Amino acid sequence: MRLPNSAHEAHPWVIAQIAPDFTLLDVWALPVQSSREQFAAFLEGVVSFDPANAESAAFRALFSLRRRLGAFFGWDDAAKKRPIPGSTETTLSARLPGDLRGSAKTPVIGDFLQRAGAIPLYRTDDEWAAEISNDTVHGVLHLAWVEQRDGRYRAQMGVYVKVRGKLGAIYMMLIAPFRHLIVYPALMRQIGRAWDARDVATPSAARDPQRG
Repeated sequence: MRLPNSAHEAHPWVIAQIAPDFTLLDVWALPVQSSREQFAAFLEGVVSFDPANAESAAFRALFSLRRRLGAFFGWDDAAKKRPIPGSTETTLSARLPGDLRGSAKTPVIGDFLQRAGAIPLYRTDDEWAAEISNDTVHGVLHLAWVEQRDGRYRAQMGVYVKVRGKLGAIYMMLIAPFRHLIVYPALMRQIGRAWDARDVATPSAARDPQRG
């Protein structure tokens, strides 16, 4: 389900320290819960996701359209070194504490994220972030492992952006209803089903030590 921004901002995430000039666009509680040790397994599943294989036809069509538009207009040209809007920096990695630089080498992101130009930023015991820069926005995908009252953990996703000029502002306005009505709900279902399928396929002791 969608969460208020305050639910994400209540935690002392590293992303808040290195991207205070970014807007927290969306926050979602993902349909994934498990023990503290399962954060790595969650990340491996999410970063390998490919919209081309999504169950929702509308979801696949939207991503196909976005890919074609990006190719036609050159929005996603990876050779471009675009400064972060309002800054001379081209990446948030320079803002990271020294001990987190190079911390996101695993898991290796899948083909889709690579083609989209996503670059992993950092990883901690309960956070992972990657940035994407194109002609419309400089964005950050933030995945977190949030402790619940019963000692379990729930996956949470935050999306941060800085729009790039008028093109970026218009683009974000146009895609807003599609994000909320099609993209995010379909993504939530896909993630939940993939996690449930993993639960069925994985022996309980290996899957979640708390279940025994």
